[in-house]
Amino acid sequence: MIQNDHVETLDFTTDGGLGTRARFGLVVLQTDQTIEHEFARIFSKQDDVAPYAARIPNTMDVSPETLRQMAADLPHTAALLPERFGFDVIGYACTSGATMIGEDRVDTLIRGVHPAAKTTNPITACKAAMAALGLNRIALVTPYPVDVTLAMQANLREAGYDTTAVATFDQSDDFTVARISADSILKAVRHIGNRRDCDGVFVSCTSLRALEVIPLAEAAIRKPVIASNQALAWHMMRLAGLNDAPENCGRLFQASLR
Repeated sequence: MIQNDHVETLDFTTDGGLGTRARFGLVVLQTDQTIEHEFARIFSKQDDVAPYAARIPNTMDVSPETLRQMAADLPHTAALLPERFGFDVIGYACTSGATMIGEDRVDTLIRGVHPAAKTTNPITACKAAMAALGLNRIALVTPYPVDVTLAMQANLREAGYDTTAVATFDQSDDFTVARISADSILKAVRHIGNRRDCDGVFVSCTSLRALEVIPLAEAAIRKPVIASNQALAWHMMRLAGLNDAPENCGRLFQASLR
């Protein structure tokens, strides 16, 4: 056995690292099975954009109480995203959680750890998306129990958006939500989106596998379709000053912030 007691020290140079155009932080639910897959699809062809995720504790059971409990862990989870990375935008990836905790409080909790970063979440992103697309009357599709769904409807109405129709899969088990088929989501969007009294459809929940059905749904109802993961990715990109338009991700990516 030959032992070499000399280790050569090598010269090196450094560059800007990954994400020279934008660095995104993402607070993902412990139970979420979908958003990282859909974000990878959205960002796969976006040069020099780097998303980094940290998972926040939550339970499989979805209720107003369990959703609000995440506020206690949000600062710690946000701190798992190293501030030195220089995040442009940090997203809290829970539509119902942001609704129950409060969008302003989510922003305050994250910015307490990352004061230089912009923040968003899917319900805030949804409102920005509806404004960008000029939508006022929206049909809402959720997987949540009725009480959580009604809270989201109230949130949108308070923001000035008329939810003319609401439908839910009425599931409190987040594991089941991620197993709802794309065909079921498409059927729901076509059913509710064909109403004459809505300008578009919002499919809420980062666990729902909605991204793949958006082009088919928009073609079927001839209206914009917004989904939580799509809207969050779009809003993070626009907040970072990126005007990229990934293919097959819906009309939303043709829009700019208003």
